Amino acid sequence: MLKFRTIRGGLRLLGIPPASTAPAASPHVRRLEYKPIKKVMVANRGEIAIRVFRACTELGIRTVAVYSEQDTGQMHRQKADEAYLIGRGLAPVQAYLHIPDIIKVAKENNVDAVHPGYGFLSERADFAQACQDAGVRFIGPSPEVVRKMGDKVEARAIAISAGVPVVPGTDAPITSLHEAHEFSNTYGFPIIFKAAYGGGGRGMRVVHSYEELEENYNRAYSEALAAFGNGALFVEKFIEKPRHIEVQILGDQYGNILHLYERDCSIQRRHQKVVEIAPAAHLDPQLRTRLTSDSVKLAKQVGYENAGTVEFLVDKHGKHYFIEVNSRLQVEHTVTEEITDRPDWGWRRGTIRINGCAIQCRVTTEDPARSFQPDTGRIEVFRSGEGMGIRLDNASAFQGAVISPHYDSLLVKVIAHGKDHPTAATKMSRALAEFRVRGVKTNIPFLQNVLNNQQFLAGTVDTQFIDENPELFQLRPAQNRAQKLLHYLGHVMVNGPTTPIPVKASPSPTDPIVPAVPIGPPPAGFRDILLREGPEGFARAVRNHQGLLLMDTTFRDAHQSLLATRVRTHDLKKIAPYVAHNFSKLFSIENWGGATFDVAMRFLYECPWRRLQELRELIPNIPFQMLLRGANAVGYTNYPDNVVFKFCEVAKENGMDVFRVFDSLNYMPNLLLGMEAAGNAGGGGGGDVADPSRTKYSLQYYMGLAEELVRAGTHILCIKDMAGLLKPVACTMLVRSLRDRFPDLPLHIHTHDTSGAGVAAMLACAQAGADVVDVAADSMSGMTSQPSMGALVACTRGTPMDTGVPLERVFDYSEYWEGARGLYAAFDCTATMKSGNSDVYENEIPGGQYTNLHFQAHSMGLGSKFKEVKKAYVEANQMLGDLIKVTPSSKIVGDLAQFMVQNGLSRAEAEAQAEELSFPRSVVEFLQGYIGIPHGGFPEPLRSKVLKDLPRVEGRPGASLPPLDLQLLEKELIERHGEEVTPEDVLSAAIYPDVFAHFKDFTATFGPLDSLNTRLFLQGPKIAEEFEVELERGKTLHIKALAISDLNRAGQRQVFFELNGQLRSILVKDTQAMKEMHFHPKALKDVKGQIGAPMPGKVIDIKVAAGGKVAKGQPLCVLSAMKMETVVTSPMEGTVRKVHVTTDMTLEGDDLILEIE
Repeated sequence: MLKFRTIRGGLRLLGIPPASTAPAASPHVRRLEYKPIKKVMVANRGEIAIRVFRACTELGIRTVAVYSEQDTGQMHRQKADEAYLIGRGLAPVQAYLHIPDIIKVAKENNVDAVHPGYGFLSERADFAQACQDAGVRFIGPSPEVVRKMGDKVEARAIAISAGVPVVPGTDAPITSLHEAHEFSNTYGFPIIFKAAYGGGGRGMRVVHSYEELEENYNRAYSEALAAFGNGALFVEKFIEKPRHIEVQILGDQYGNILHLYERDCSIQRRHQKVVEIAPAAHLDPQLRTRLTSDSVKLAKQVGYENAGTVEFLVDKHGKHYFIEVNSRLQVEHTVTEEITDRPDWGWRRGTIRINGCAIQCRVTTEDPARSFQPDTGRIEVFRSGEGMGIRLDNASAFQGAVISPHYDSLLVKVIAHGKDHPTAATKMSRALAEFRVRGVKTNIPFLQNVLNNQQFLAGTVDTQFIDENPELFQLRPAQNRAQKLLHYLGHVMVNGPTTPIPVKASPSPTDPIVPAVPIGPPPAGFRDILLREGPEGFARAVRNHQGLLLMDTTFRDAHQSLLATRVRTHDLKKIAPYVAHNFSKLFSIENWGGATFDVAMRFLYECPWRRLQELRELIPNIPFQMLLRGANAVGYTNYPDNVVFKFCEVAKENGMDVFRVFDSLNYMPNLLLGMEAAGNAGGGGGGDVADPSRTKYSLQYYMGLAEELVRAGTHILCIKDMAGLLKPVACTMLVRSLRDRFPDLPLHIHTHDTSGAGVAAMLACAQAGADVVDVAADSMSGMTSQPSMGALVACTRGTPMDTGVPLERVFDYSEYWEGARGLYAAFDCTATMKSGNSDVYENEIPGGQYTNLHFQAHSMGLGSKFKEVKKAYVEANQMLGDLIKVTPSSKIVGDLAQFMVQNGLSRAEAEAQAEELSFPRSVVEFLQGYIGIPHGGFPEPLRSKVLKDLPRVEGRPGASLPPLDLQLLEKELIERHGEEVTPEDVLSAAIYPDVFAHFKDFTATFGPLDSLNTRLFLQGPKIAEEFEVELERGKTLHIKALAISDLNRAGQRQVFFELNGQLRSILVKDTQAMKEMHFHPKALKDVKGQIGAPMPGKVIDIKVAAGGKVAKGQPLCVLSAMKMETVVTSPMEGTVRKVHVTTDMTLEGDDLILEIE
């Protein structure tokens, strides 16, 4: 009799029979002659082929693999003793269905037996017969039994004759949609279509209404035909919420049938099993007996041989119904192997015991966040979960493996064994948590949710478990930080910096020196007063302070002016503790707002809110100050009032203390809105008040403006001299007048040192009664930045204006910034501008803009004409009515100036041709009134000529804007970016929607870039360079850049790294090379109407044509991947503008299918 060995992983369920001449014990049994099996071929691929090879090797049997042209790199062909190509020139699946080739290989290579595995030809009677006709053993049931069991209609009839209960269904495969209609009329909905000649969920569709019938019939037929070579279907009544229980059987050639108990396969998605459990939890013993006895009875009815499975549905009342017999080995046979250890003697003498519990999870390359769409590509990283009680069966799970769209998405089977269900579940959870798979998406996050679900742990699941537990899809995204950073570094190494570089200059090879910081908390500072006494008490303390107070702008305006706002949080954090410990007497640090907000996301790929949070933690004692552009918040346009109010509220929650509110036009309604929203201080403007020829912005103008601000409740009055126009005499005049008029109000002066007179001007302000002046670290001062901190400290030392700041600490601070500045050489204004210039008194260009204009002029080929640009700036300013020039009004003047120089226009010519010229958008929107009303009104007739019939905004622009629904915006962001959306993210998206979207997409691809040092961020590593990246405290990556390959046919280069001692490689698209190569266009996520492929696959049907009308939800085309078909539907109503695909075209994910307008 047939004996089964006790070795785990042996032949117990593989059904390879030893040679035997024992007498027949059943009328169904054939008498066989002795013929030992010396060589076995597996007519399959992947993990099941390897599983059989291993068993054969243990038995001393030689193994043979077959493989398709697409599988030349697959592991199963390497695990066999011999491997042969089949199906040359055929489609990937068809190769494994090509019986003549398989038989030919078997005959030519003296194969004794063929094992079919599962899927493909495993349930094809004609294949079993072909093997038999060729004199090769078929390891499975006889061809006749395969035919009977493979035909689910005949199997159903056999079950009925054996007295096994069945589900109501058709007696024969249906041949038309009309028959499906008739069945529905008789039994009602829901019904289910099933492939008559195969399983595994292929060709299986549930239908709930007549409206769904035709589409599901067509899809089921098509899937069955593609998967099994026969599209025949039969129809059953669909039993709702049953358990799916199957019984493992074994039969020998002599009529002996044995069952190995049951498995619970209820956890399914699209009728494909996801998790299997053996034995079934909480199964009534009497029901178990009925299930196993019916299985044995049915097998004996047909004279079943070898391994097979009898599948049942068990309804909520405990009634069981036969579904089908899988006359082959199943994917989940492994869980039964794990629990059925038994002594090594014959069936009649031994008893099979259940030993504990086993759970199998099918890890697939499917993305649960995108409806389990198959993912393809190259596995960049593979690390498995192992250890006691864990078994892994896989084939393609290794670093460098390519997952193709041609075959099943199964990557690895993970089997956990424990003494009971909870123990096995715990082991499985631990193993899944150890997995690291990078390069392709997997369903591991979903499986982890299943394993943690209380219903699963209680063992009370049914086939609706996944559908009824939507929280299973609340997936915790894998961080994948290391691999993402390697992708970024590789991208920079191949394509250069990701942020625009104004000039070609490399970062300094020397890191800045961080001065020593004492241990312990920093000393108390002015922030302690603010927190203790509030804004009013803080303002009193500032006013009563003896000596001059300083605000350090190095953390924002200084690097905005000198380095194009490019300084990263990484370098700010390094020096922050030193500032906290040594400059506690500062009035404040300006470190946020203004241009830093959008540049952080746009060019540095950092979250500006995180910068604020991290600096707040490192500097708890000094007030932070930000630049708030009134009703423009930190943007360049007006926003709904509720956005500005919410922005200030959240900024304060994140650590902001002082809001310096201004408006680019000194437009009081905008200023008041900003002040009200901030609940803090002030505003101001710039202009040459000492020049008697200037009458528009006179001393009287500024005094009147100050009166309005004080009446509005400002705590501190600030003079914001953006261009550095305040000469010492003007400083004395303006500050003394304000001091005399407002003796109790603190005065704060901000200037730029473009002319070189900044230190003298600030000393004059201090002597006239100013309380606070702005300075920058010495190495970050001068030119278009603020005056030197060291100069102000030294000049006031020992006088009544003494700042109290230790000068030697300023030297160390400056040394750090001198080194840090070298890292940003490509953005340094000294690359194109070698000094400040007193002509600023004539052109009035603000400091930060002066630098940017210089860069822009060079990038636009106007570097040699910068003098003309400055002259045109003066003319443009006069054309627009002599504006207060602060962001964004300064940008408007600058845009017009460059427009005039590019087009060779003088002021007179521009004004004369105003009706015909296409002015910059910023100029047109200014004239429309989108940023407010300038002092003295808009210039006429220029405004009327430019605008013609364009709409005009009357009054405060934001007053007419409806409130933004921030809750709706948050919901939209979560739908696009996942659950990790914060209140801060919502405000970033409200103010800079496109910039924020790009920032989120970029960091989702390339990871936490703020953990890279600036040199690596800008230019990447050099070959053979070794470096460390600290992801978080206690988690440090050790990386070495190894090599870059030549260009491949896909326009990619392979970049090699060593990460923590292990080889890693990534593929990077060479953007320059790809410009010269043709590739299918991608659908742009932000362009409404561009429909992209939701997964890689082949186009098998196109349902629309260009010019046709489509409704929302209407099918557009059908894709097939991994033998699963997906209908792509329209997300909107419209007209098809263009179809970009053809039938049989192979697509990658997000390839453009069509455009709808």
